[in-house]
Amino acid sequence: MLTKLYQWTLAKAAHRHAERWLFAISFMESSFFPIPPHPLLGLMCLARPQKAIRFGVICTLASVLGGLFGYAIGHFLYEALGQQILDALGLAAKFPVAACYLRDYGAEIILIKGATPIPFKLITITAGFVGLSLFTFLWASIVSRGAQFILVGFLFWKFGAPIKAFIEKYLALLSAAFVLLVVGGFLAASMLSGGSDKGDRCSNATMATLGR
Repeated sequence: MLTKLYQWTLAKAAHRHAERWLFAISFMESSFFPIPPHPLLGLMCLARPQKAIRFGVICTLASVLGGLFGYAIGHFLYEALGQQILDALGLAAKFPVAACYLRDYGAEIILIKGATPIPFKLITITAGFVGLSLFTFLWASIVSRGAQFILVGFLFWKFGAPIKAFIEKYLALLSAAFVLLVVGGFLAASMLSGGSDKGDRCSNATMATLGR
């Protein structure tokens, strides 16, 4: 099933409305769709490097808007819909840990996890569930998503097709380096205030310890 969805997603790179599909898939992936937009973004940038930054911006905006939809699901419809989405995607077991970290760290977790392969939909739904500040959620989502998508677009625009292999190998490291520059102060403050103890507590969090 996932293989078919992946191939279906990649096929949209050649569609005459490829940008609309990129927007739609980026939006859906932030709340319920299992396939990330990165492969589609990469193919579109590879085909048209001169529009790569535009594609990265489309991906970022759609992902943040989709994140708001995921936030709304978590805040208003977790029991009715959010829990079923996480169950279907195999993310339910990670939900209590994510909720604990979001309550304790807030923006830092979105910035760090949003720029890694960890499913962004887990963060968006969980952020809504715990009632994270909407302003905090928005700015952290823009930074974390832009760190990946706009960076990919810029690299393709600057270096063209030869950058493809480099991106595939080092994108995670590049994104992490960018985000660490942004959140270094937050992380230092968390460590000084006993953040490691929170981390130990959250790593063992369960639904019974969450409440709401």
